[in-house]
Amino acid sequence: MATGKEKSSVVHGEAQKVVTEFDAPKKKGRNKYAIACTILASMTSILLGYDIGVMSGAAIYIKKDLKISDVEVEILVGILNVYCLFGSAAAGRTSDWIGRRYTIVLASVIFFLGALLMGFATNYVFLMVGRFVAGIGVGYALMIAPVYAAEVSPASSRGFITSFPEVFINAGILFGYISNYAFSKLPTNLGWRFMLGIGAIPSVFLALVVIAMPESPRWLVMQGQLGLAKRVLDKTSDSKEESQLRLADIKAAAGIPEECTDDVVAVPKRSHGEGVWRELLIFPTPSVRRILIAAVGIHFFQQASGIDAVVLYSPRIFEKAGIKDDDHILLATVAVGFVKTCFILVATFLLDRVGRRPLLLTSVAGMIFSLAALGMGLTVIDHSDTKLIWAVALSLCTVLSYVAFFSIGMGPITWVYSSEIFPLRLRAQGCSIGVGVNRVTSGVLSMTFISLYKAITIGGAFFLYSGVALVGWIFFYTWLPETQGRTLEDMEILFTNSSWNKKKSSTNDTSGNSNDHINGQIQLGTNG
Repeated sequence: MATGKEKSSVVHGEAQKVVTEFDAPKKKGRNKYAIACTILASMTSILLGYDIGVMSGAAIYIKKDLKISDVEVEILVGILNVYCLFGSAAAGRTSDWIGRRYTIVLASVIFFLGALLMGFATNYVFLMVGRFVAGIGVGYALMIAPVYAAEVSPASSRGFITSFPEVFINAGILFGYISNYAFSKLPTNLGWRFMLGIGAIPSVFLALVVIAMPESPRWLVMQGQLGLAKRVLDKTSDSKEESQLRLADIKAAAGIPEECTDDVVAVPKRSHGEGVWRELLIFPTPSVRRILIAAVGIHFFQQASGIDAVVLYSPRIFEKAGIKDDDHILLATVAVGFVKTCFILVATFLLDRVGRRPLLLTSVAGMIFSLAALGMGLTVIDHSDTKLIWAVALSLCTVLSYVAFFSIGMGPITWVYSSEIFPLRLRAQGCSIGVGVNRVTSGVLSMTFISLYKAITIGGAFFLYSGVALVGWIFFYTWLPETQGRTLEDMEILFTNSSWNKKKSSTNDTSGNSNDHINGQIQLGTNG
């Protein structure tokens, strides 16, 4: 048995050598087909981004028109995140059943119905029904877009490609802010309805263009469609050798014997999702437990560090900072969306060059200082009887620096990391757990922010978020290994070894031996 394992290791090592030594010099750029597929799939994330951005401004006019209290505003703004749980919980099994591609179509259709209901809402209850339907669609989209992106992308550019969902969330937030400003000139009873209802338009476009995408090669293998999976892998890999290596790894993860080369083969029942929840939650292996904690932790700290408080309630923050005119407040929120979108674009080009850990730790460190400075600025303004220009400027600048630091690391890496670390058999359900934690945390934060800052002051609220971000930095430093350059099928082995830093340094020894293949781990595009 050991001999067979060693033999397999050598074969994989030889395949790796071919990819590294012969293909890498010939590579002219990123795989354009894989990028195009991921862009189409990731565009579903616009739905969440638009809802977040547009609700921040629409809430101002909804409160005036429907005459609701601050508590009702909190619930209206944050409840979508709770409703997302229903979508994300169902998305894992749905995507294993009907495929990643048609799950994206389903998400778009559900959000379309929700946007129409919100746009035609006549009262608070009707509006909440629309939020429920839209939330289910957003939950589906949040789970499936990163999974599809991770499964279709080659290892050499997976960080770049898998960060696309976060890029489109930020683009959606910016469009939402712009929509707020554009429709704010309409009568109050019409303005917020146009802001919310116009979100139905992109969902129709998304449902149509997704049909042109190929299905995820990993899902095709899980269904026994090896012929179709091979064709997709040939198009989305950097070389034929890498395509063959990816197919062999996926087959092994799905429990399909290596000698099976027919276009259609029988697949063990386990590959269709049976027993996944039991293996993931009740009797996980040590490596799966570590992976689950890492995924839950990164999703929790992404939201608990206050990003949705800043994005959803930026008009209130700017008002507290001393800006009183509605037009100026909405323009300031557009600036937030613009900065957030620009820096997420920077992050996409750094993920595969710098790595996940350095970007994440740098990002969270910047967030900690930005939140602390924002808390200080707002506290000074709160205790001053006169308008202090420097404190107003500090508050505005730190809001922008906070979203900038968030976007270069914490924002995209959360989705990249959680979508790539789960084994194939657990990926859909594992990612849905991560999304669930993400949305619950976001919902709690967004539904309590107004009450929180009334209880401990708005400056105190941001000091609290800064402390949470500090705890998150410590967790990331001690618990999350680097995943840059590793194949998706390699992650379980990576998390089996607790001495991650030692392992990382061992790959760079100068003994003269190639260390691309350590403990059975394959690192594409790296040299010993």
